[in-house]
Amino acid sequence: MSDRDAPDVPDVTAVSGVIASLLREVPDFPEPGVQFKDLTPVLADAAGLAAVSSAIAELARGADLVAGVDARGFLLGGAVALSLGIGVLAVRKGGKLPPPVLSQTYSLEYGSATLEVPAAGIELAGRSIVVIDDVLATGGTLAATHRLLTEAGATVTHAVVMLELADLGGRAALEPLPVTSLYTV
Repeated sequence: MSDRDAPDVPDVTAVSGVIASLLREVPDFPEPGVQFKDLTPVLADAAGLAAVSSAIAELARGADLVAGVDARGFLLGGAVALSLGIGVLAVRKGGKLPPPVLSQTYSLEYGSATLEVPAAGIELAGRSIVVIDDVLATGGTLAATHRLLTEAGATVTHAVVMLELADLGGRAALEPLPVTSLYTV
């Protein structure tokens, strides 16, 4: 599904321009040959953070809850939830939450990782959730988040990211979940 197919799409072109103007590119990080896209300046700029969180809030309108993926998804998720008057769920890396937890392990290029959400204290069954993260690369983290929340009984309606690295093909790993990227390279 393309960005144009997503419900209530804000002016993504304007937000893309803000992200592009603030994005810092770091050559050879974390290893030679990688052109790292640093979103920290976007989040540290009041106008940049406002533009990004407002655009995501429009895309999340109608959700019962937003889920921010560890770690920058927490920043965006909190801003969006506050704007919409709903709660935010922190989808944490494994081992960061007290038990009991629901977990989902997924493959990385060299090994595996685990994501967790609380298994008690937050009712996820029947909730409509929009997942928010900073970057879509291979899609492994967002796909694992989608499986985790779905297995908890929630309905994930949409995923929204600030930046999509299109050459890595992550969007395909999320089909048929609608995905909106505010800036694609």
